[in-house]
Amino acid sequence: MFVVATAGHVDHGKSTLVRALTGMEPDRWAEERRRGMTIDLGFAWTTLPSGTVAAFVDVPGHERFVPNMLAGVGPVPAALVVVAADGGWMPQSAEHLAALDALGVRHGLLAVTRADLADPAPALDRARAEIDRSSLGPVEAVVVSGTTGAGLPELRAALDRLAARLPAPATGDPVRLWVDRAFTIRGSGTVVTGTLGAGRLRTGDELELGGTGERVRVRGLHSLGTARDEVTAVARVAVNLRGVSRDRLARGDALLTPDRFRHTDLLDVRLTGDPVADLPAELVLHVGAAAVPVRVRPLGVDTARLRLARPLPLRIGDRALLRDPGRRQVNGGVTVLDVAPPPLTRRGAAAARAGVLAGLDGRPDQAGELHRRQLVRRGELARMGVPVTGDPVAGDWYADPGYWRELGRRLPGEVRRYAHAHPLEVGAPVGVLAQALGLPDRALVTALVAPPLVLTGGRVSAAPASTLPGPVVDAVEKIRVEFAGQPFRAPEADRLTALGLGPREIGAAVRAGALLRLAEQVVLLPEAVDRAVRVLAGLPQPFTLSTARQALDTTRRVAVPLLELLDRRGVTRRLPDDARIVVRAGAGPPR
Repeated sequence: MFVVATAGHVDHGKSTLVRALTGMEPDRWAEERRRGMTIDLGFAWTTLPSGTVAAFVDVPGHERFVPNMLAGVGPVPAALVVVAADGGWMPQSAEHLAALDALGVRHGLLAVTRADLADPAPALDRARAEIDRSSLGPVEAVVVSGTTGAGLPELRAALDRLAARLPAPATGDPVRLWVDRAFTIRGSGTVVTGTLGAGRLRTGDELELGGTGERVRVRGLHSLGTARDEVTAVARVAVNLRGVSRDRLARGDALLTPDRFRHTDLLDVRLTGDPVADLPAELVLHVGAAAVPVRVRPLGVDTARLRLARPLPLRIGDRALLRDPGRRQVNGGVTVLDVAPPPLTRRGAAAARAGVLAGLDGRPDQAGELHRRQLVRRGELARMGVPVTGDPVAGDWYADPGYWRELGRRLPGEVRRYAHAHPLEVGAPVGVLAQALGLPDRALVTALVAPPLVLTGGRVSAAPASTLPGPVVDAVEKIRVEFAGQPFRAPEADRLTALGLGPREIGAAVRAGALLRLAEQVVLLPEAVDRAVRVLAGLPQPFTLSTARQALDTTRRVAVPLLELLDRRGVTRRLPDDARIVVRAGAGPPR
């Protein structure tokens, strides 16, 4: 299947032509048929001589219904421009062509209708000249009459040739189905229709509502009036949804593959058409089937920032158009350059941003995005529409190579600065380093650690964790000498103060393994624990606190926390009568 939208002035025979080609009535509303004028979108289809199915989105031609026209043509890859032989090139012919040009539509046909009412040559020549200057370029032209049927076989053959020229659909891409109709069917529930431009839909799929982010389930699929288990792009499709009421959906909403699109209300774009400096401050952005008011902030000669009235699921490279509904004119086409632009808060930021945008072409580029953003998560890149290759630097983080190397050069300096400011701490905490380097994730610091830096216990240091300042080393050595004959006697608080061992110094010595802290201001040399176990193991079992204190030649101030430590390590076990037994000979590491 391929999908083609009609375009052209009101009453030039678009619906008559679709009806003649398909045998189906594209005008859905009784008022449309009564007035003989298309008001809203119509849909019909036919099988071409090659067997290819052509699905038509028939759009209204009256100037009052241009927003409806744009909702139909926005997601469609090809257009059938219709000009009446007896009417010639008209204002809505020009506006519809301007819309196709702004959207970058590159595939189409020209049909000159009502050839039974007037000489088609003048209308044909004028239409060709106008279309040649648009994104469509030179197109094949067919002269037809929807009333008599003249030229319809030639038009069918031309549609076959158009279908063959269209690029292959991206069936592996995520789904973004712009909703052009939403209604309820008794017994089935909510149904939406749209043109599936990329990806594939299956019954049972979970999708995301573009407006709210809530998840819904595909209950059923129809395409060309037939139930399907799967529909692949490009196709007209009706989706029966489970778990959402009709009033939650409207034209311009979207059904999305979950977590694959960024919902944004701020865009940096390149514009074609009217000069950016001449644009009104408020316009309407048309993209897909959506129409959203925007505020325009010019940045460069052809670039601007758009503030949307509501977020839309957009990606880098998306095409859209700006229209002034008051003047009823298309102001120009839009190519999305950035869906997550930086704030413009400093003096000169707008001019600098214009310089950056001047080098962008709207094609998603991983290297370029990393260079501009320095650090990005994989999911964020994917939601921008950037294909992700290569390995992350940490977790799901990707980094610009130059920026990553610079971080690696900066890290040792930050470690040295922290060590100078905190000489009693063994290394700089990873969290502190992340803040100093401006990194959003501690895992990034961990990934940057390389020799001679070492990571121990969540801290980064330039040497093994046993390094201590000289005065602390000297104080510990004095304790070792003073208590060599009484290893289970702890220095009193005033002695620790006299040795220059305050809380910070003791903490540093404990972290370095030079001292063992039993309680507040109760410290022993670390080897005292194993010696105590040997002494206690030699006692008659079980033993009491008093017996242990006497055997160790120490005080209750030391004996109580020492035995509690051995209990926690599983070396001793406390009995119901408060006596203890030694259950294993080794003290082991703390638990």
